Amino acid sequence: MASPSGWVGDGGAGEWRPLWTTIDELAAGSAAEATAVVEMAPRGGAGNAREAGSAEEARSVADTLGARGMAVTHGARVVSWRLLAQRVNELAAGLVSIGVAKGDRVSLLVPPGADLTAVVYACLRIGAVIVVADAGLGLKGLGRAVRGAHPDHIIGIETALAAARTLGWPGQKISAKRLPPPIAAALRVSHSLGNVARLGRQSFAAEAVHPAPVADDVAAILFTSGSTGPAKGVVYTHRQLSALVEVLRIRFGVGVGTGLVAGFAPFALLGPALGATSVTPDMDVTSPKTLTATAVAEAALAVDATVVFASPAALTNVLATSAELSLKGRRALGRVQTLLSAGAPLPVPLLERVQALVPEASIHTPYGMTEGLLMTDITLGGIRAAELDALAAAEATHLPGAPRRAPGGVCVGLPVNGVEIRISALDAEGSASGALTLEPHVTGEIVVAAAHLKDHYDQLWATERESRRDRTPRSPRWHRTGDVGHLDPKGRLWVEGRLPHVIVTADGVLTPVGPEQCIERLPGVRRAAIVGVGPRGTAQVVAVVEIDPTAAAGTLGIGSDAAFGDGAARDAEPRVVSATPRVFGRGPFAPGVALAPTALTAAVRQATGLPVAAVLVVRELPTDVRHNSKIDRGALGIWAAGVLAGGARRRP
Repeated sequence: MASPSGWVGDGGAGEWRPLWTTIDELAAGSAAEATAVVEMAPRGGAGNAREAGSAEEARSVADTLGARGMAVTHGARVVSWRLLAQRVNELAAGLVSIGVAKGDRVSLLVPPGADLTAVVYACLRIGAVIVVADAGLGLKGLGRAVRGAHPDHIIGIETALAAARTLGWPGQKISAKRLPPPIAAALRVSHSLGNVARLGRQSFAAEAVHPAPVADDVAAILFTSGSTGPAKGVVYTHRQLSALVEVLRIRFGVGVGTGLVAGFAPFALLGPALGATSVTPDMDVTSPKTLTATAVAEAALAVDATVVFASPAALTNVLATSAELSLKGRRALGRVQTLLSAGAPLPVPLLERVQALVPEASIHTPYGMTEGLLMTDITLGGIRAAELDALAAAEATHLPGAPRRAPGGVCVGLPVNGVEIRISALDAEGSASGALTLEPHVTGEIVVAAAHLKDHYDQLWATERESRRDRTPRSPRWHRTGDVGHLDPKGRLWVEGRLPHVIVTADGVLTPVGPEQCIERLPGVRRAAIVGVGPRGTAQVVAVVEIDPTAAAGTLGIGSDAAFGDGAARDAEPRVVSATPRVFGRGPFAPGVALAPTALTAAVRQATGLPVAAVLVVRELPTDVRHNSKIDRGALGIWAAGVLAGGARRRP
C-alpha cells in the first residue's frame, strides 16, 4: 500500500518493513473498524487509569474521529484500526509542526494504552527517536535515565511532567492530556497531544510534505531494568525493530486478528505492527506482581485473546488470586493458545500450575534481554525433556559416595530463527576469557548474534566496546550478554546466572541458578539466592531464602510468623539459621526466639550438594523493577556479609 498523502521516502534500502505499515493496511481495508487496541479501565473507575482531558478536547476528538472510531465498553476504551491510523498520522504531522524533527529524541512518560501506542508510531513515522524507561526505576533512576538520554522533547502525564519540572529534565514539554492553563504554565508545558493532533489535521489539509525515516536510522532507546547497576540505554534502528516483529510473527504466529494480552509494555506496543489486537490488563505496570487472575481473564475476554505475555512475578500473583476467577473468566483463559513468560527462571512446578489455568495453551519461556528481546525459546514440555536428559547424564557420571551437585541452571531452549549462540568459557578467576565455542557442558558467558539484536549502547562507549569485543568483519553481530550458562549436547542453552554473580570459592567457580532452583524445591521456600561472602577465591557460600507465607508452620523450621518474632520485628529483620544451635536475646529479634533447628540448613546442603556456610531467611528478596523477578545477588552478598559479621539486621 502506498504511503498516505503527505509522507515521502522509500524507507531506505534493504529488506525491512516499517512498523506502521500494517496499521495503514488494516485501516484502508475491510478490517478498518475492527479493534486495534483496548485500554482496560481499573475496577476503581476509569478516572484512576487515565488523566482526564477537558470536555473540549473530548468533543474535538469525537468530532474528528467519528462515531465508529472509538467506543467505551464496560469501562474499556476500544480503538479501531481506522482511528489508530488516523491518530498516528495526525500526531505525526502535528509533532513536525511544533518542531519535532527527524532524529530528535522524544522521552515518553505515558502509561501503556491507546495514547502511548499512537504516540510511539507517530514518532517512528517521522523519524523521531523514542526514549522509553521504566517508571518503576524510581524518581532517581528514572531521572538519571531521562537526563542521560538528553531528550529534545518530553511527552508525559501530569505527574511525570511535574517531576521533569522539579528536577530540571531537558526538552520541550508536551502533556498527554490538556491541563488547566495555570498548571500547564507552571510545568512549562507548551502543547497537549490533543492540540498536537489538531495542528496535524491542519498540516494535512495544507498538504504539507514530511520525510520518512530509512532502515538504519535510530528508532528507539530502550532502557534496561537496572537490576545489575544503573539502567543502560539500548539503541535500536528501524531495521532491527522490524526484524524483531518478524521473529515474533514467525515464532509465535502472532498476526492479523490475534488477540494479545500484554502484561509487558514492549509487547503491547509491538502488537499493532503485527496486526494483533492488543490489550494491557488492569495492573500497575511498574509492579508486575499486581496482576491478578481476574484482570488477565477480563483482558482476554475484551479481545478474545489467544496469546498472553506475563512476567514470572505476575504469573505468581495470577496463581495466588486464581480462586477469585469466575466461570466466565476461566472459560476465557481456556481459549488461550499461547502463554509466554520471560525475565527470570521459572520452576517447573509453577509452570504446571499455570498450565492448569490455561489448559489449551502451549507455555513458552523464551530467553532474551533488552538488548535482544527473543534469543531462544522452549515450551514446558521441552523443559521437562531437557531436565530428564540432564538427570540421566548426571546419573551416568555420578561416582558412589560423591555429593550430588545441583543441575546446571535452567534450560531456555534452542535459538530461534536467525539467532546464533556461543559460549566464552570461565577461567579459574571467574572471568569469561575463553574463545567462542559450541562445545557442550562448557560453562561461560553467553554470546549471541541476531538481526534483531540492539545496535549499540547509548553513550556507554566502554560498555559497548566490551559487549562487542568478539566481533570481526566476518562476524559483525556478536554481543556479550553478561549472562553465564552452557549448551547441552542437543544445542539447548542453559542459563546459570549473571557473570557478576559468579562465586569463586576455594573449590572452584560456582554459578548460582542451579543451586537456587534446588533450594526452591524445598517445602516452605518460595525463592532463594546463592551469594558469596568473603574474598574472591575463598568465598563462602551463603543461601538467602524467602519463605512461602502459605507454608505450614514449622516446615523445615520456617513458614511461621513465629520465625520472625513479634509483629514489630516481622518486616525488618532476617532470621539466621546456622549450623550450631543459638538463641538470640533482646535486639532486632523478639526476646528468646530460638534459632536452634538446623533442618533447613541440612536440607539446603543436601539439595545443592554444596558446603553452604549459612542460611538467612527473609520475608522478601529484593528484585528488579521490570519483572519483579531478577535478584541483585551482588548487593545481597554485601548485605549478607554485614549481617553475618554482626551488623544491623535490616531488610536487604
